[in-house]
Amino acid sequence: MNKQRIAQILTVLILAAVLGGTLAKKNGWTFRTTRVVEATPEDAIYAMLDAARKGDVQKYLAAYSGPMQASLRQSITESSDSAFRQYLQDTNATLKGVAVMAPEINDREAKARVEYVYQDRNEAQNMYLEKTATGWKITRVETAQRVKTLVPYGTPVK
Repeated sequence: MNKQRIAQILTVLILAAVLGGTLAKKNGWTFRTTRVVEATPEDAIYAMLDAARKGDVQKYLAAYSGPMQASLRQSITESSDSAFRQYLQDTNATLKGVAVMAPEINDREAKARVEYVYQDRNEAQNMYLEKTATGWKITRVETAQRVKTLVPYGTPVK
């Protein structure tokens, strides 16, 4: 095989590789292996908050475990699924923001401080979570306490 033939073959291979890479990128194909990222306690809290905001009662319940979940199920039974959905949406309608502090984790349990930001106040509560076979679940929450804020939400900056 002469040098010209080798150059032609290499050119065709390079063009085929570039074309293949372009098609792969365009179609969203990836050549990297994906890592499975384990869910965190924060993920469970944000999933619960998202479900509450959307009024998704089943996903909201799925974020809880143990007596806390049983208590919520009892509340739904006593009212109705639609009333509970409305309650979740109404209580989250005034919420302006949420901050979940880094949790204290030991073995299968975690404690996270969650701060809720409203127009006129901030509230904070501790949530306790347990790691289950299906991920982190909220097992109990403390009563929310009002937090003194130096500058209320929405105050114009001067």
